[in-house]
Amino acid sequence: MVRFTSAVLAVFLYLIPAALGVHLHGRDINEPLLESYDYIVVGCGISGLVVSNRLSEISSRTVLCIEAGDADHYEAIIQDPVYVGADIGGIYDWDLETVPQTQLDGNTRPMPQGKVLGGGSILNAMCWNRGGSDDFDAWEAFGNPGWGWASILPETYTPVYSDEIADEYSIHYNPAVHGTSGPVQVSYPKYFYPQSINLFAGMNLLGLPTQFDPNDGTSAGPAFVPTDLDPNNQTRSDARRTYFDPYVTRSNFHVITGQHVTRVLIEGTGGNGEVDNPTSGGNDNGNGPASGNNDGFGFGPGGSTPPLSGQMPPRFVRRQDPGNSNLRVSGVEFAPNASAPRQTVYATREVIVAAGALHSAQLLQLSGIGPELLLNQYNITVALSLPGVGNNLQDHPLVGTFYPYNNASYPSPTELTTNATYNLEAEQEYDTDKTGPWTAGSPNALAFNPLPLISNNSASILSNASSQNPTDYLVAGLDPTIIAGYTAQKQSLVTRLAQNTVAAYEIINNNAGSLTVSVMHPFSRGTCYIQSADPFQPPAIDPRWLTNPVDRQVLIEALLFNRQILATPPMVELQAAQFVPPVDADEDAINQVINNGIRTEFHPSGTLAMLPLEQGGVVDSHLRVWGTQNLRVVDAGIFPVIPAAHLQAVVYGVAEKAADIIKADNLSSSAVPAPSSMATALSTALATSSEVAVPTSAVPTSSPTIATLSTMADSTILATSSVPVIPNPDNALYCFLNYEYICNLFS
Repeated sequence: MVRFTSAVLAVFLYLIPAALGVHLHGRDINEPLLESYDYIVVGCGISGLVVSNRLSEISSRTVLCIEAGDADHYEAIIQDPVYVGADIGGIYDWDLETVPQTQLDGNTRPMPQGKVLGGGSILNAMCWNRGGSDDFDAWEAFGNPGWGWASILPETYTPVYSDEIADEYSIHYNPAVHGTSGPVQVSYPKYFYPQSINLFAGMNLLGLPTQFDPNDGTSAGPAFVPTDLDPNNQTRSDARRTYFDPYVTRSNFHVITGQHVTRVLIEGTGGNGEVDNPTSGGNDNGNGPASGNNDGFGFGPGGSTPPLSGQMPPRFVRRQDPGNSNLRVSGVEFAPNASAPRQTVYATREVIVAAGALHSAQLLQLSGIGPELLLNQYNITVALSLPGVGNNLQDHPLVGTFYPYNNASYPSPTELTTNATYNLEAEQEYDTDKTGPWTAGSPNALAFNPLPLISNNSASILSNASSQNPTDYLVAGLDPTIIAGYTAQKQSLVTRLAQNTVAAYEIINNNAGSLTVSVMHPFSRGTCYIQSADPFQPPAIDPRWLTNPVDRQVLIEALLFNRQILATPPMVELQAAQFVPPVDADEDAINQVINNGIRTEFHPSGTLAMLPLEQGGVVDSHLRVWGTQNLRVVDAGIFPVIPAAHLQAVVYGVAEKAADIIKADNLSSSAVPAPSSMATALSTALATSSEVAVPTSAVPTSSPTIATLSTMADSTILATSSVPVIPNPDNALYCFLNYEYICNLFS
C-alpha cells in the first residue's frame, strides 16, 4: 500500500479513532486521580517520563505525570524513520515561534517543541550522541560536583548489523561507553547512502579523521552517529514506548494527558495570590547581597530598578532569600484549556518541573518565581525573586545549504518523493523485512569540527572573542549575578574554541546535497519571558541568535569550509551544484544567506541554569530550585552551557541521574500531608480528555534489566498507524532540520 496519500484524507482518517475514544486491550492513560501524590511531575516528555518511571520503581511512592499534549496513536508518521521531520508543525507540536529576530532579517522563526506524551522524542531527528567530555567537565567546573563526564547509559546499544558495512563506513564502537540493558533501543539503520563515504573521505583528506566512536567523549570530527532505532523492527524507540508503555499497569504510576499545568502552588499563598506575613517589595528583591541592585530583567538604563512612580502598584513580596531553602511547594494547578475550571492536585514530597527549557521557565514565572520586575509587570505576586529564570537561553543555530548532487549513479533520498516506483519498492522492502531506504530517514552522517582545523582565521576569531567585555552582547540591564555567570561561561567557551579536539560547529548531511551547518558552542544568549499572566499564552521566546559576532564568524568559516569539502576528489565525483550559498558568493552574500536562513536545531536550553546562586543560577547541583525545599527542574533548561550534541541522549542521562538524586534525598525525609481542604473529585477535570489506551501485554513491574526492551509488537499498533498525517508529502521528506528554508526555496 502506498502511504503518500491525500493529506486531507489522512487527517480525516486519523481523527476517527480519537473522536470515538479508541480502546485497546489495556487501561486508559487518563483515569481518576488520587487526592495527592508523593511526586508530581510536570511534563511527560523525555525527562518527565524517565523521572516518573524511576521514582515509581519504589512501590510505596505514588507518582503523577501531567502532560499538556495528547498521546500519539502509533501512527506511521511517528514510528517509521522515513518520516523523520514530517510531523513538525503538526498536531503534536506546540507551534511556538520566536519574537522577530532584528539582528537577522527581522522575521520570526518557528520553534518546534513536542506537545505529546513522549515530548521531543516523538518528533526529533532520532540522532543519539552525547557530546564531548569537555562539555560535562565544564558543567562540573561551574560549581556542580558530580556532573562531569559520567557513564549514565539509558540505552541498549546494538552495533551495525554487518562487519562489512561497519568497515566500509568506518563505524566502530567502544563497548565501555554504551549501555546494554537500558530502555532506549539505540542502533543503526539497515541502509546507508554511499554519498556518506565520499563526504567522510573528503573531510579526511582535509585533515579531519573519522571518529572511532562519537559517544566515547571525544566528539571532534566526522562520525556516523547511532539513532534511537529499534533494531528488531526498525521503528522509533521513543520515551513513551520505552519508559511508559511497558509499565502502564504499575499501580502507583499515573499519567494524564491534555492537561495544562497553570502554576505551581506555593505554601502560604492562597488562591488570591496573597502571601503569609507579606512585606512591601519596594526596591528590595529579597535575594540578599548576591542579587545585586536589579532584578535581571532588561528594563531601564543599566538594568536599575525604576522609581516607584514608574512601576506597577506596590506588590506584596515574600521576603525570601534563595540561599535559604525554606520555600515549600504543595502541588500544582491545571486545566485542559483557558475556559475550563482550574483543578488542583497535591504533592506530599516534591514537584518536579520537566516541561522543557521554554515552558519550565514560563511556569516558574507564572508561579511567582523569577525576575521581580517581570513578575510585577504582569501583576504576579513575587514568591521568590530569582533573576536567572528565563535568562541564559541557548540553542544551536543552523543554516541550511543546497548543493544538489547530479551524479545519477548514486541513489538519492529525493527519489522517494520524485520516483513513485522507487518509493513503492522501498516501502514494500520496509514492510516485508524492515530493510532498505525507508530505514534511513534520520540524518546520521554528521561532523563535529573544531575551528582551528578548518579555518586559517581561527586565531583572529579567538582574539575577538577574548577581547570582548562579557556585557558587550548581552541583554542590557541584566542582574550582576547573571553577568557573573556568563563571564565564567565565556572564559570556558574561549578556551575550548581554541582546542583541536572540541567541536565548534556541526555539519548535518542529508545525502542529497545539503550540508547544513550549526554552531555547537554559541556565545550568544537569549531570553524566555512570559508576555502575559495567562498561562495559555505562549512565552516571548528570543533566542538572540548570532547577537554575539563570534557565532556569525564561526558560521562563515563553516560555509567556506563546505566549499573545500566539495572541491575534494571524492566529493567532485558527486557533481554538486552550489546553489545556496552560490559558488561565487562573497562574505556579504554569505551573510545574507545566514540572515535569511538561520533556524533552530530544536535544542533550546539553559533557561534554568544549574549554577551557583551568585552566578545567576536557578537550580543547585541536586536540581533543586534555589530557595525552595521541594521544587526541582529536570530538563534541558538546567544546562549551564549547551553541549556539542543532539540533546536527547543528554536529557535521558540527566533525567536518570536526577531520579537517583531524588531517591537518595528522600530516603530520610518524610512526606507532608496534603491540605485538608482538598475535597474536589479530580476525575471531573478529565471529563474532556480524549480516552487513550495502551497495551498491557508483557508488562514488567520494574525497570528492565535485560538487554533488549523492544517497542510494541505489530499486533498492538492501531490500524490507523498505516495512514500518514503528512502535509504536502512531496516536500516534507529529507529536508530534515532546515526543512522550511530549503523546501520553500526549491519546492
